[in-house]
Amino acid sequence: MIQSKKNPRIPTKNHDGKQNGFLIPIINVNEGFPSPDAWPKQVYCTVAYPGQVKGPHLHKKRAGLFTCIKGNVKIVIRIDGKYVEHFSGDDHEYATIQVPAGIPSALVNIGKEDAYILNMPSPAWSKDEPDDWDVSFEGYNFNA
Repeated sequence: MIQSKKNPRIPTKNHDGKQNGFLIPIINVNEGFPSPDAWPKQVYCTVAYPGQVKGPHLHKKRAGLFTCIKGNVKIVIRIDGKYVEHFSGDDHEYATIQVPAGIPSALVNIGKEDAYILNMPSPAWSKDEPDDWDVSFEGYNFNA
């Protein structure tokens, strides 16, 4: 099952009460998201240049949790031959999208600046078992 949750942008303040930035909570065990089997075993940041596509690819054993923390991305998922689009980033409440193992996906930078995407997969990537499979998203227009 594909799950998604929005993550609020929470202002932070210094000792004088002046706003000094913000934080974005991504996951918290107390929220029940993600599902217990998808708790991250690795966290990394991948960057997609404007208009570029990462993927499509398939992980047969590894689930992904994607959160765009700067810029905007479209996460395209193929389920039962149909394409489903999810969005994350500055304009999409920094949504975290859970993509289960066995579901092909692609990340598309839909903005005019670099997009920084946290990926929090489970299990972690390993050179002994990379679990990276190229797939085709035939009939999907990434430029639309």
